[in-house]
Amino acid sequence: MDLDEFADANTPTGDGDGFETENNRLLGVPVDGSVMVKAGTMIAYTGEMTFTGKSSAEGGLTGFVKDAVTSEGTPVMEAEGSGHLYLADQGKKAQILSLDAGESISVNGNDILAFESSVDYEISTIGDISEMAAGGLTNVYLTGPGQVAITTHGDPLVMTPPVVTDPDATVAWSADLSPSFALNKTFEIGQTSGESVQMSFEESEGFVVVQPHEEGSQV
Repeated sequence: MDLDEFADANTPTGDGDGFETENNRLLGVPVDGSVMVKAGTMIAYTGEMTFTGKSSAEGGLTGFVKDAVTSEGTPVMEAEGSGHLYLADQGKKAQILSLDAGESISVNGNDILAFESSVDYEISTIGDISEMAAGGLTNVYLTGPGQVAITTHGDPLVMTPPVVTDPDATVAWSADLSPSFALNKTFEIGQTSGESVQMSFEESEGFVVVQPHEEGSQV
């Protein structure tokens, strides 16, 4: 195709009122006020915007608070201003979810992309996994109302518990679930399987989202 055809085929629409996928790996977000996004995922914007990092009051991954001071390299930042923001994360597919008032979801910190300022959030390290795997598992607990964008390597699979998953392939789960963690004892002595830590959802309701990729524990 010639240059004009290429430009026309790939020009963002930018005409929606909410989150929209410009293609399956790139999220467009209209901003008139503020929106929360994963640090390092901004690839472009129009208009006027500023970005403020949100750090932990304790200097670590636990106990993030909304009024924390600006810090570089923190996992969440606030984009403020007026314009259109474009986000992407390592070529992963963008998935848009809408939360009703009081509806909640837990998302692996690796897989959060953005959420509206109307969404309440809490970031913490989950349970006993920090004792089993280096870096632990950072979790973002989100409560609506508002839109949430998550990312997946490839197309997600949504499963109904009970189910056992690899933490590195687990993207999100319904907030009423309480996962537990266990070591695969078969491989404790002198062997490495890559499946040493397992995540167990034992309830009979809710959902668990997994992806066809093991992302690796966060540091």
